[in-house]
Amino acid sequence: MNKILIYPTYFPSISHFVAMLKVDEIYLEIQDNFQKQTNRNRMYIYSPNGLQLLNIPIKHCKEAHQKTKNIQLETAFDWQKQHFKSLEAAYRSSPFFEYFEDDIRVIFEKKYNFLLDLNLDTMALVSKCLGLTFVYKETTEYFHTTPNIIDFRHLANGKKDNSILDSYTQVFGEKHGFLNNLSILDLLFNEGRYAKDYLMRQEL
Repeated sequence: MNKILIYPTYFPSISHFVAMLKVDEIYLEIQDNFQKQTNRNRMYIYSPNGLQLLNIPIKHCKEAHQKTKNIQLETAFDWQKQHFKSLEAAYRSSPFFEYFEDDIRVIFEKKYNFLLDLNLDTMALVSKCLGLTFVYKETTEYFHTTPNIIDFRHLANGKKDNSILDSYTQVFGEKHGFLNNLSILDLLFNEGRYAKDYLMRQEL
């Protein structure tokens, strides 16, 4: 039985879902210490100007190391509204944005206190849109090495994720070229019901 260990991230990268789709059991790492500049609280989309980073502000505390599962979101300004506007600007003209718009909007209208709850909801929602069953187990302690499980935790760090995926039609592809391994939303809005077949064809 194939098992993988991954981090729950914010509307994960396409490679995340490639890994999830091809295994029997998914373990989510929730015992890690939070690391800045990873996809734990960010995603990359294809905007009219090219690659765009959408970053979730988090509350910082005095502790040197804080577990990701305890990370709280900064609610001083409406980042959710800004993120959804960015998605609209990027994907309003994509083939399937309107089809999934109402489903996706829910994430940006619900109030979250913790990053982990938000990330789990984004993964469950996209899985539903893709026609996938999102069943997982959570870790109870942190291990640096995982001899009996495939460790895909590096996929949460874009700089360490070297996945090269097949190209597909993107809204601004003729202007900026193909952008590899963006947020799963890019694939969903551009490929719709064909996204699952695309994921099945990819290799990590």
